Amino acid sequence: MSEPSPISPTGSLPRVVVTRPAAEARQWVERLRAAGMDAVALPLIEIASAADPQPVLAAWQRLGDYAAAMFVSSNAVAQFFKEKKDFTGVEWSLSAMHTRAWSTGPGTSGALLQAGLSPAQIDAPADDAPQFDSEALWARVRTQVRAGQRVLIVRGSDAAGQGAGRDWLAGQLADAGVQVDRLVAYRRLAPVLAGDALALAGEAATDGSVWLFSSSEAISNLVGQLPAQDWHPARAVATHHRIALAARRAGFGVVCESRPAVEAVVGSIKSLHESSLATRPPCGT
Repeated sequence: MSEPSPISPTGSLPRVVVTRPAAEARQWVERLRAAGMDAVALPLIEIASAADPQPVLAAWQRLGDYAAAMFVSSNAVAQFFKEKKDFTGVEWSLSAMHTRAWSTGPGTSGALLQAGLSPAQIDAPADDAPQFDSEALWARVRTQVRAGQRVLIVRGSDAAGQGAGRDWLAGQLADAGVQVDRLVAYRRLAPVLAGDALALAGEAATDGSVWLFSSSEAISNLVGQLPAQDWHPARAVATHHRIALAARRAGFGVVCESRPAVEAVVGSIKSLHESSLATRPPCGT
């Protein structure tokens, strides 16, 4: 990890601490820096392969039986297609397979395109949707589903292999008479912060940095690593209302909500910073 950035001088934009898993964090740091932000990566979720790859291989074998495969994240896409190297009997990009790919947002859609699917095979919330989540996806695909269909949900698990994430979409599908199969394609682990990473976390809790959270799990992992830390001086931007609530429960003194798009996040950080300079009440206190 690079050395922690110095505290921003008065009037300059604050440092942004990106907490996504490593691969995504690097991409976000690059985009934020291109937008003029002082961004650093501090991954608070570690991605690992599923303990048993056989269920993923079995899902590939019967992929054509599904009306759709829903991917909860770009990591779900990456890990699902990673196992395909051992099974070459199915080519999803062929027009003969009518299984739709469901995505919750641009990052996941981009991963599907990189994996070889065409835009015509992917259903996702509009790029200007207020949120990128299961509710926004359901609004796009609900007219497609028919009773008796099967849908595969590709997601991650916790360290013990138990499925992680919300079951809201699965509930909607079940109510519509759709059979839902859940597939664990990867594990989400809590990293152990040490050295520069631990020092960065401690500094960013009090030096005016802005934490960028895209997962409530990341917040839980952070608090678990620094159990004695007072988070009241800390500021955060959260990319969903549920994540913002988790940050407030953790004790963050200022929490702003933002659409999970780079332009929106940059705007939220600038607005938060300007409010602090003007000594007017910041968002979400």
